[in-house]
Amino acid sequence: MSAESLVQHIINKFNRKMVESQEARAEVEHLIKTVNINLDNEVYSFKLEKAEIINFKPTLLDSADISIATTAESLEKLIDGTLRPMKAYITKKVIVKGKMQDLLHLKKFLSSD
Repeated sequence: MSAESLVQHIINKFNRKMVESQEARAEVEHLIKTVNINLDNEVYSFKLEKAEIINFKPTLLDSADISIATTAESLEKLIDGTLRPMKAYITKKVIVKGKMQDLLHLKKFLSSD
């Protein structure tokens, strides 16, 4: 699976969850956040608004609320569960920058089923 399709998979999963779960939607509906993802030689960005991820593009935003840096390989391992999020963070296989509250939302909704 390509890096772009991995990121798109996460976005699709999130957007499905927001449609299927009114409880989850209510928790993030008020948020407006921008996200940059740097996967070494590939970069992506998107916006979270009204409980939907929109504007997915193969570019970085000038400034983003959350920035994630990792490799495509580590991202794939995070998605398939062979790399635990905390281990990835501690070993610096994933570097995440942003406000703590934003990071907690990211963890809760992008890593859960």
